[in-house]
Amino acid sequence: MKKRITMQDIADRLNISKNSVSQALRGKEGVSEETRELVKRVAKEMGYEYPASRAKSRGKPSKQIALIASDRTFSLKFFGEIYLSIEQEALSHGMRLHIQSVNEQQKQQLLLPSFIEEKVVDGIIVLSHISTEYIQQIVATGIPTVLVDHHHPNISADAVLTNNRFGAYMAVQHLLELNHTDIAFVGDVNYSPSYQERYEGYLLALKDYGVKPNAEWMFCQAQEDETVIAGYIRELKRQPTAWFCVNDGLGFFVSTSLQQHGLKVPDDVSVCSFDNGQLSQIATPKITTVDIDLKRYGKRAVELLLWRWDHPNEPFQEVLLSTKLIKRESTAAKQKH
Repeated sequence: MKKRITMQDIADRLNISKNSVSQALRGKEGVSEETRELVKRVAKEMGYEYPASRAKSRGKPSKQIALIASDRTFSLKFFGEIYLSIEQEALSHGMRLHIQSVNEQQKQQLLLPSFIEEKVVDGIIVLSHISTEYIQQIVATGIPTVLVDHHHPNISADAVLTNNRFGAYMAVQHLLELNHTDIAFVGDVNYSPSYQERYEGYLLALKDYGVKPNAEWMFCQAQEDETVIAGYIRELKRQPTAWFCVNDGLGFFVSTSLQQHGLKVPDDVSVCSFDNGQLSQIATPKITTVDIDLKRYGKRAVELLLWRWDHPNEPFQEVLLSTKLIKRESTAAKQKH
């Protein structure tokens, strides 16, 4: 497929700023007449089309949407499945999809993809979190935006989210029903709102069952690192009988480290995690986890954009997708000693 020429491409060819190219092509002040004519000539040679001229040449164009995420997010299998569901749903509605990752430098400098800055797209889907400031910059363009698996009080946009609190509640309730009251929590609550909400679900379940949380067993800034997790377990004066982990990576490390510490899973200690990813399925024993229907994310995100186009002045919506507990071999009733 032929690559679409952008203002940045023209700027790179002429070794000038993209802003200068924009001013020249739009007839604005700030560039000399000589530069303006040069930019126009090179733009024509390269095959650049103004957004407005593209629309006229095609009559009524099909809707175009952008999918953006941090480069780290695009590297994770969990979000890869959501991305594929968004792509399939967009195609089913005859939409054209623009995809771009955002690296650390672009995030820090608040540099938006050209198809957003030039308002080529009619809607934007932001996958997971980039930064509040960056997403605010996107929303400020006025292009309808839907967040997937992320929200924040200072971001005015529609969102499709996992019901993290209820999912975590179900997982911890499962452990409580197995007579565990000494339940550890592990996960970096500052990493994303999802992990903070899973922590809140953990606390709510303990509260409803009259169990007081033990600060010694709450690892709320835990890095997803096997050495770190092994260190937590090794240094505990008293071991909990169950662990709730905010994702499967941590669940895998906790289960492995417990067994290296000489504890049997689930005979001595139970482990429960979240996401139902590959690590929960290949662990020995397989880990009880909370399942998210990732395909629903794409469907609901595109549906929410369609709804927003027809209802531009309605209040913003947050769609909560329910979860399901998958019981496996890593959880069992607390042993009576």
